Amino acid sequence: MLTVIAKPRGFCAGVERAIRIVELALERYGPPVYVRKEIVHNTHVVRRLAELGAIFVDELDEVPAGAVTIYSAHGSPPSVYRDGVERELRVIDATCPLVTKVHAEVKRYVKRGYRILLIGHAGHDEVIGTLGQAPESTTLIETTADAEALQLEPGTPGVILTQTTLSQDDTAEIVAVLQRRYPSLELPPSDDICYATQNRQNAVKQMSPRVQLLLVVGSRNSSNSQRLTEVARARGVRSHLIDGPADIDPAWLEGVEAVGLTSGASAPEDVVQGVLARLKSLGARDVDEIPAPDEGVVFALPPFLHAPRNAAQDAPH
Repeated sequence: MLTVIAKPRGFCAGVERAIRIVELALERYGPPVYVRKEIVHNTHVVRRLAELGAIFVDELDEVPAGAVTIYSAHGSPPSVYRDGVERELRVIDATCPLVTKVHAEVKRYVKRGYRILLIGHAGHDEVIGTLGQAPESTTLIETTADAEALQLEPGTPGVILTQTTLSQDDTAEIVAVLQRRYPSLELPPSDDICYATQNRQNAVKQMSPRVQLLLVVGSRNSSNSQRLTEVARARGVRSHLIDGPADIDPAWLEGVEAVGLTSGASAPEDVVQGVLARLKSLGARDVDEIPAPDEGVVFALPPFLHAPRNAAQDAPH
């Protein structure tokens, strides 16, 4: 059995930045450091950081007043920032810069009187944060059926924005429906779906003709990981989302000559290598990694986390 490994895969720049922020905060201030929501959607990452002294909470009322508190990579609604100020928390914001870009788009278009049509999944942390930027001016669109049912007043200016971790193909279908029904709807100057999501989906598309089964390493609440399984299934390839090697059912491999392996943007590479080792134990002999250049994207860390510690450079309030 051949194992075809996707590239790029695994950590994106936003995930690397968020994880490093937690690590540096623990080094600088010592545990405990509080993190609102999961810093990224991966059980292995959250478990490792918790072992180092991070305490993960759902809401800020679980955080002691004045504590060092990190906001997750998925972004937060304005109400969270207000609560942080009221509780005098020492806040470090780990929001992915690409999510921050979408928040800025919401604010910019709302100031111009636009209706925001946000394509995304209800309840996802990123969508909650984006909806919170201007809830009275934003309508969430999850499906083509939602797009068909949308009612806009004639002449209402509108713009289509998207969750950053969606499937390009599904998003394109929804956008097509919206623009067919309301041709004047605008799109932002640049695509909201992030570079890492696009690249990982493209790698799955590239490998799909070569494999009968795709394993995607990622946690259940990882939107971009879920989308990778959907991209494969849309091309007739059986696909399973697994959190690690133990999740592999040997029955999946029966009759499979080539299995594909990739990972979502928040899945650690050591877990991918563990999955590869399990596949080898189950009969995989040859490994072929899809050639691709490194993405070369790095997001800057908050400068005070690297600076010599003093009161002026401490975590902001």
